[in-house]
Amino acid sequence: MTPPSPSLPWLEPGEAFPDPMTETWGPDSPAPGLLAAGGDLEPSTLIRAYSLGIFPWYSEGQPILWWSTSPRMTLQTREFRLHRSLKKAIRSFNETPGSEIRVDTAFERVIDACSRTPRAGQSGTWILPGMQLAYRRLHEAGFAHSVETWQNGELVGGLYCVSVGGALFGESMFALQTDASKIALAALVAIARHHGLEWIDCQQVTAHLAFMGARPVERLEFRKYLQSTVEKSPPHWKFDPLYWKYL
Repeated sequence: MTPPSPSLPWLEPGEAFPDPMTETWGPDSPAPGLLAAGGDLEPSTLIRAYSLGIFPWYSEGQPILWWSTSPRMTLQTREFRLHRSLKKAIRSFNETPGSEIRVDTAFERVIDACSRTPRAGQSGTWILPGMQLAYRRLHEAGFAHSVETWQNGELVGGLYCVSVGGALFGESMFALQTDASKIALAALVAIARHHGLEWIDCQQVTAHLAFMGARPVERLEFRKYLQSTVEKSPPHWKFDPLYWKYL
């Protein structure tokens, strides 16, 4: 007999989140890591959620769903794997006239491009119009950022992330040219290392992230890390070509 699904708390706007350490759906549930539904996507709500290791993720036709997955995929910046092919791509990028890394010059375009990028095993996108609006507002508040790969004045790849104090949360990437998103990720790692930031949260366990050096950590370890970092000073969001030396 299939066990009944656990109940799911419904949040009113502004209501506190359940404790992800004790109230998250477990590994034997239909949706491991699911914590609650409802609430809102106001900047203050998102900041509070990320500070607790919680993130929104839902599909068209669903309410807002809040997750705290375990294990949690994290890229510890000192463990970033600069594979030979990516090192070569970065060198070629830097030697090609018109190539540059920019930060926060096209956030709206980056998140829109991420929403349009096909994903293996996914028939749609979770970066719905409401999510795009929410993260644009979070960007305007100074807590969401884009790292962009440009070629001859054209945006060819990039990523967006959330930054709360000294904690970084990677959200999504896109590429219109080979390796453009990987170069943006390498630039984000260089920024993080320059500022002494040790982890980038990647949320979901994937083979691609593991190839880049990310590894899963249990919820308690991740929560302890967040508690030690979210109150720290945030990085200065810019990219200097000298930052490449940190890779």
